Amino acid sequence: MIGRRDLISLLGGAAAWPLAARAQQPMPVIGFLNGASPDGYAPYVAAFRQGLKEAGYVDGQNATIEYRWAEGHYDRLPTLAADLIQRNVTVIAATSSPAARAAKTVTSTVPIVFTTGDDPIKLGLVASLNRPGGNVTGVSNLIVELGSKQLGLLRELAPGTTAIAALMNPNFPGTERQSRDVEAAARVLGLQLIILTASTEREMETSFATMAQKGRVALLLGVDPFFVERRDHIVALAARHAIPAVYPVREFAVAGGLMSYGSDFADSYRQAGVYAGRIVRGEKPADLPVQRSTKFEFVINFKTAKALGLEVPNSMQLLADEVIE
Repeated sequence: MIGRRDLISLLGGAAAWPLAARAQQPMPVIGFLNGASPDGYAPYVAAFRQGLKEAGYVDGQNATIEYRWAEGHYDRLPTLAADLIQRNVTVIAATSSPAARAAKTVTSTVPIVFTTGDDPIKLGLVASLNRPGGNVTGVSNLIVELGSKQLGLLRELAPGTTAIAALMNPNFPGTERQSRDVEAAARVLGLQLIILTASTEREMETSFATMAQKGRVALLLGVDPFFVERRDHIVALAARHAIPAVYPVREFAVAGGLMSYGSDFADSYRQAGVYAGRIVRGEKPADLPVQRSTKFEFVINFKTAKALGLEVPNSMQLLADEVIE
């Protein structure tokens, strides 16, 4: 017969079992897949971690983030994605279009949260925005569709320009569509457009030298993680050759670029972090609608405009979300 003291002791031990079991459970592992390198993406990683924290998860405390970087070699992304699958990640944050497509090729079961500057339906990532279906959802900021607005800003701020050069990375999967969209926008605006390509820093230098030889040329920089992480080098080349330029994200203007127009890149990473956390908590990607970034930023660097001998019209000053003196 079990005595009262023994019964209390037994029940107390039973109550402790679930706590002990929970304490022994491993922390969820969150995969982070990107086509660039960590050096140029620190602000975006911080934004992703912030979103994850908002969802209740902190790296090293109750979750672990496994990072995989392709260092600009997009062909490595499928292998890196497969490596994350082998690591038994709970979810993969595929933070670029190439990363998202690579992740989707290697798994149809592990949840994927993407960030993309393109249309996720046209990329084949989801069936629809409101009902993604399958194992994929994420954030779309549609940066590639802003070419017309960017060209218009260039024409207004640098009216003496005789041609626009669009610099694209031929290795980036979205380049062909970007080029078509920019060419169509240039035709509508009656602007002469020159398409140049670069996939290395040496090729960037060659492309800028080509622009300089063509006279009064302005630059529209294509959307590409490889370019984003090399923003300091690109901005320095534009300054060296005195080329007015418009960039797709604000970090270029902060680094000394003339101006930027695009969606809030960091905020899309934050939103991806929130979604990753919600999935770790148990929600399904198919039930999470694709988020559309509605926050667009227009940033002007007055110091750079002055160095280029450009006067910023009052109308543009009023439109700017941020002015860097």
